[in-house]
Amino acid sequence: MPPEEDPDGCSPTAVPLLAMRDVSVFHRHEDGSTADIRATPAGVTFSVRPGEAVLLLGPSGCGKSTLALATNGLIPHIVGADLTGTVEVAGRNTRDHRVPELARHVAMVFQDPDAQVVTATVLDEVCFGPENLCLPAAEVLERAEDALRRVGLWERRADDPDRLSGGGRQRLAIACALAMRAPLLVLDEPTANLDPAGVEEVYAVLRDIAATGAHGVLLVEHSLDTAIDVVDRVVVLDAAGRVVLDGPARATLSTYSSMLLDLGVWLPVSALAALRLRAAGVALDPLPLTPAELGAALDAQVALPEPAPRAEPEPDGVAVLVVDGLTVERGGEPVLHDVSLRVGTGEFVAVVGANGAGKTTLAQAIAGVVRPPRGTVTVAGLDPARADARELAGRIGFVFQNPEHQFVTGRVDDELALGLRIRGVPEDEVTARVEEVLTRFGLGELRDLHPFLLSGGQKRRLSVGTAIICRPGVLVLDEPTFGQDRERAAELLDLLTGLHASGTTVVVVSHDMQLVAEHATRVIALDRGRVVADGPPAEVFAADLPGLRPPPVARATRGLANHPAWRSVTRLADLPRAVVVAR
Repeated sequence: MPPEEDPDGCSPTAVPLLAMRDVSVFHRHEDGSTADIRATPAGVTFSVRPGEAVLLLGPSGCGKSTLALATNGLIPHIVGADLTGTVEVAGRNTRDHRVPELARHVAMVFQDPDAQVVTATVLDEVCFGPENLCLPAAEVLERAEDALRRVGLWERRADDPDRLSGGGRQRLAIACALAMRAPLLVLDEPTANLDPAGVEEVYAVLRDIAATGAHGVLLVEHSLDTAIDVVDRVVVLDAAGRVVLDGPARATLSTYSSMLLDLGVWLPVSALAALRLRAAGVALDPLPLTPAELGAALDAQVALPEPAPRAEPEPDGVAVLVVDGLTVERGGEPVLHDVSLRVGTGEFVAVVGANGAGKTTLAQAIAGVVRPPRGTVTVAGLDPARADARELAGRIGFVFQNPEHQFVTGRVDDELALGLRIRGVPEDEVTARVEEVLTRFGLGELRDLHPFLLSGGQKRRLSVGTAIICRPGVLVLDEPTFGQDRERAAELLDLLTGLHASGTTVVVVSHDMQLVAEHATRVIALDRGRVVADGPPAEVFAADLPGLRPPPVARATRGLANHPAWRSVTRLADLPRAVVVAR
């Protein structure tokens, strides 16, 4: 096939693995019309070539996941949306080719791994795609074993996928994509549910794939601390879904850091730390993007200002949450083993650990979503195993790891109002509280949409809104910042911090170690269903625990040779305050 013009305006080269030209997508109303629907994304043009790993960035709701769905023909063939412009995969217009045919050329990992599980065992799940390519049985099994070993699931090949943790199912989805061995791999938030060690493993695999020179990777990702060492190019969308930047990854993130922050796009934590230090008068140029680069830049400084003083919170002696000898089994196997802990009123507790450690099960048992054995959990004086569901929901709010697991109505505003109406709250107060939450979470324009039609980040905001609208005394959240852009994640964390300051007890399950370091007053670490550490964040991060890594700021500072006073810095909040110039 002859060379063609690069849609990005570059000189002619071989046909790209993916070429998008002036692509706009219009999502339909429930009646099938697109009247008054704004295109998201809008007029997008970019390409992915063999050997490239391209990172797609942009604020929540700008159309990143929509573009991912367009790469393999799900839009416009399967998903109810209208597409204008041209999407070509390996020179094939996706309008003219069926999704199964395009699957030979592009493999996808969805934002929600549960959306692509169709079989009863892990091995069958990975074999399913290659089998549909009509490959010989020996090759199918060879591909499946290779993919499962790469993501650390070969030993669990006989398990039902439902028995895997959220991170385990994410690994399974990645293995399914790897087994297809398609030239283009598209991943939508592939590491959102993975522990830090798992994140590094996945990016090591992606690095190997891109290094072959024959494959390309299109990555939608908010967490850039590990991704930055893998991707070559960055394509940035603004809130309207238009391309505003397209260039080399490191140069783009460094040169346009202020613009990206204004757009609400995540930067690597090391870059955020460096920007704060620049504002405090520390000369850091070029902008560090990784913990190693930040550490080297700090150690090269002749002098550093003193870290900001910490205000250590005073613990409350009144226990609002008590877990005593909790053991939970699933499928005949124990998931939690004799867990006991006490959480005081107003604490901000983070539950951390490797995938499969039992974090989500503990959170669900505390909230009564999974009924614990009687007498093992007490929340604000109630036993979730005995309490009426409505009474329990008035004491504790819960946010699922997968937002879709808690949506039961057909409209965003009705979803927010449901809990209040069940409790008999007067309708005028229901209306006022719903309006307040819609405004706070930027969902006002989406109030009449079905919750399942929201973007991943918007679904997460709605799920948190449904939990806080009833103003419970205890709030339990499973991966609350999953799918959020920087601005919305900051708003959510500010909200949780404000609730904590006003006396709400907050329990967060998270793999985001920087989030934990910044906001938690206490960290409980689980390993194989048992509590292996319980204490202040800095103390827990100093231990060598399975599946955990210190947060990026701590990794940058712990090895400083020339500035020992900085080795205890683990948070952005520990950094010196900005210099204020008197006028």
